[in-house]
Amino acid sequence: MNAEIIIKMIKRNWYIFDVSGKILGRIASRIAYYLMGKHKSEYAPYVDIGDYVIVTNSKKILVTGNKRNLKEYYRHTGYVGGLKKISFKNLIERYPDRVIRYAVKGMLPKNKLGKRMYLRMKIYSEAVHRHHVNKPKIII
Repeated sequence: MNAEIIIKMIKRNWYIFDVSGKILGRIASRIAYYLMGKHKSEYAPYVDIGDYVIVTNSKKILVTGNKRNLKEYYRHTGYVGGLKKISFKNLIERYPDRVIRYAVKGMLPKNKLGKRMYLRMKIYSEAVHRHHVNKPKIII
């Protein structure tokens, strides 16, 4: 079959994940599972058949142990000595969506397919979202 025909046959569903009170790593692996399409019977690693995922209440996510104070995220500005770090506690207060973005992105494939899967994830810090028209199914 031609790749264009396969892409037209793919039916993408919408799912809502309410992450309030959930553990970060466990929920991130479930989200990545749905973004990749592994829950479908026609899954193949070289075809992008994943679904859309809406994540709500991202600022209420939990981590186990003392990670809230000790876990740090690093990035580099591109300049000499430009290594920046921010703790989980500060990141969840300033940008609650980025914590989930970083966790899920690390679980997706590191290629063009992974980038397309990543773009189908919509994250909101509150329970309100604007995708009611798509009739999403509630997973968690």
